[in-house]
Amino acid sequence: MDKLKRVLSGRDAEEPSGLAEVIDATSLGWGTRVKGFVACFAIGCLCSLLGSCLLWVPKKGLMLFAVFYTLGNIASIGSTLFLMGPMKQLKRMFEPTRLIATVVMLLCLILTLCSAFWWRKEGLALLFCILQFFALAWYSISFIPFARDAVKKCVSVCLT
Repeated sequence: MDKLKRVLSGRDAEEPSGLAEVIDATSLGWGTRVKGFVACFAIGCLCSLLGSCLLWVPKKGLMLFAVFYTLGNIASIGSTLFLMGPMKQLKRMFEPTRLIATVVMLLCLILTLCSAFWWRKEGLALLFCILQFFALAWYSISFIPFARDAVKKCVSVCLT
């Protein structure tokens, strides 16, 4: 468990310095971080599930789906802030290997909400929800070593 904490906090091989000890003393404990992650992730899943159920509400269902689905994805992404901390998460999100995936994912989140609230285009909101799903999936697998290569290979084999 201590090894997992060190890897996720970015201190796998180095000895803790004085600054690291101060940061550890003023930050959340590991148990609190895990509880925050689980709670935030559960809220995200609940919002996404609620959005899927609201899809069938007459007239406003698609808009409600778009909003709750997007809020669920935001909460799910936010849950990882508890594990890594906000600054490390932001740094990892904008690393060159996942920069495009991050930008596309954030753009899809924003455009989904814009199409639901300002433009009031249900078809566009649904399109952005679908793009949001694929962008979030691509972003998520960027954290798994060699997962993108495996997905690319599977898709190329299926298409040829």
